[in-house]
Amino acid sequence: MRLARVGSGSELAAALLLAVGFPCIMLAAIIPNGWVFAAATAVTYLADRYLHHCGSYLINRLAAVRAGLSIRFLVRQLLLVLLLSRMEYGEQTLFYVTVACLLAFYGLQVPQSAMVTLIRLRRKLPVVTRNIDLGSVRIADAPPQFLMHRPAEKMLHLDVFSVVGVLAAVETGKDVVAYIGLGLTLVLAAGYLVALLPYARPSRLVPPDARVLKAVDHWLAEYRPTTVLYFSGSKDSAYQANMWLETMAQLDGRPMILLRERNIVPQLATTSVPVLCVPGGVHLMNLDLSSVRVALYAANVGKNIHLLRVPTMKHVFIGHGDSDKIASVNPYSKAYDEVWTAGRAGRDRYALADVGVRDEDIVEVGRPQLAPIQPWSGAPKNPVPTVLYAPTWEGWDDDPGNTSLLLAGENIVRRLLNAEQPVRLLYKPHPFTGTRSAKAKAAHERITEMIEKAAAERATDPRWAEQSAATRGERAAASEELARIEARLEELAGGGHAARDEAELSRESLADPAREAETARLKDEWNAASWRAMGWWEHRVITGPQMRLYDCFNESDAMVSDISSVVSDFIASGKPYAVTDSAELGTDEFRRQNTAVRAAVILSNSAVELDALLAAVREPASDTLADARRELKRYLLGPDEPTSIVRFDMAVKALAAKAEARNTVVAKSLGEPVG
Repeated sequence: MRLARVGSGSELAAALLLAVGFPCIMLAAIIPNGWVFAAATAVTYLADRYLHHCGSYLINRLAAVRAGLSIRFLVRQLLLVLLLSRMEYGEQTLFYVTVACLLAFYGLQVPQSAMVTLIRLRRKLPVVTRNIDLGSVRIADAPPQFLMHRPAEKMLHLDVFSVVGVLAAVETGKDVVAYIGLGLTLVLAAGYLVALLPYARPSRLVPPDARVLKAVDHWLAEYRPTTVLYFSGSKDSAYQANMWLETMAQLDGRPMILLRERNIVPQLATTSVPVLCVPGGVHLMNLDLSSVRVALYAANVGKNIHLLRVPTMKHVFIGHGDSDKIASVNPYSKAYDEVWTAGRAGRDRYALADVGVRDEDIVEVGRPQLAPIQPWSGAPKNPVPTVLYAPTWEGWDDDPGNTSLLLAGENIVRRLLNAEQPVRLLYKPHPFTGTRSAKAKAAHERITEMIEKAAAERATDPRWAEQSAATRGERAAASEELARIEARLEELAGGGHAARDEAELSRESLADPAREAETARLKDEWNAASWRAMGWWEHRVITGPQMRLYDCFNESDAMVSDISSVVSDFIASGKPYAVTDSAELGTDEFRRQNTAVRAAVILSNSAVELDALLAAVREPASDTLADARRELKRYLLGPDEPTSIVRFDMAVKALAAKAEARNTVVAKSLGEPVG
């Protein structure tokens, strides 16, 4: 499976059936044997359909070796013609009609493919927007999804009627059956083409780029954004922008989210802040952003240069987490006017790294996102302590210190699952886990299997039967509430009509504060109901964005993690935590190099030190690091008052004033009107 790069055994089986099926079809055509031909053909159809349905990597690889979807269907049709020839139909009308109809069908695929491509290209706006009214730009309805979703696959599968009809005619001797099947294929293919024609008319396409960009500039001139969150990255990195959306919504002034990749827009969480995605660098540089005074950057990426070049605004690196990772002191950061850190630790980190970031350019603003994290009461929430294992991903190199998954992960999980006194384990891996390293992916899968097996065993353990029976009604009610909330969230997300392409999304995604407020409330209720729907003794593997990390913090009594911003954020709770020294630096050196572990239980790769963490959770007298955690919290995250969002907003206003002062001086020196 690993060699074939498939995600499951069923996917591998489908790939093997597809590989074996075509030689069997050829052999059946040569023999000839209609029944074997029909069976092998059916197998290849079903295997092909399954691989497309699960988005198999193999589908792309087949196209790369000239065995793509169209070729596979064409080969099947050619082998059908060969079967007719071998069964002595070569001089009969059925043979010529079959060849002619298949050629005509192939000919209809050309305009259908061209039509789909034209519609997609001409319905692609130069920008994608949310909460921005481009009323002056007329955007027609998109074609129905059944016409535009996997159109080549749908069109090609229309040959099923021809294949079935011809094979039935061969076995029954009734040529009319073949003619009906061939006719159906051609009629449906022509109907598909006719159905697309109305959507290719100029009135159903979007206006030219120049008109759309002019409308965007008009909106910018009216709204006059003052602060922008600029973000560029892959769709998997959208969480880095999502973590700042609520902060942006709370700022004074007129905030805006500025994205660079189209595929990030669907991944963006709900927000009432205007969102403008501008993929083209030239388009971005030509937009009128003269009102913007502060640009905030959540990641260090190459496309940042497209906005960094604008001198009328001040540029700030805010990052997407505060940790002792090398990424937190990237030399790229000296390109910005200021670097904002959570607390004094970030300032000291840059001073020690000596990467060119000046101390006077660093501002401590706290972490506004940490407001939902609840402080620890000093005792477990439930009769069984809950421990969160939240390892980071493997990173871009093979440094053993990147993640505990490879060397310590299974030991950590095994010891927690087999603890002398019962423990509930929540496992929430980083969303990038396994994206680069096959070993990390395999370790993650083994850990997942261990936890799911332990959860199944605990579900049948008589020790927990009484608790399960006692809470069955409450959990059932929570499940019903979840269904209600999900239905309402789906309704709110669609607004009664789901956008069928980017153009419709830009047209219909207008700001609706009431809907946003209800969505935020329902998401909070969904998280609360999710925890109630499961037993407080149940082990869980938690993936995806819905079960939010900070909700996992609030549900847990302790955490095990690696060197990452997750540790710094968890410190806000004041709860005991452990960090794994995967690189085996030794406790003293590990503490010296990593500020966030100064108040942590340090784990070796064997994880034998977990007993100290569990003791600190169960017995307050055993929690020898409580005072150290309180001191470290202030050092890493700053004071509790004024609140982080207040300090963040004050920093934005102060920097905007600096930008305004700079622009005034430059305008006067050039003899231009001020303002």
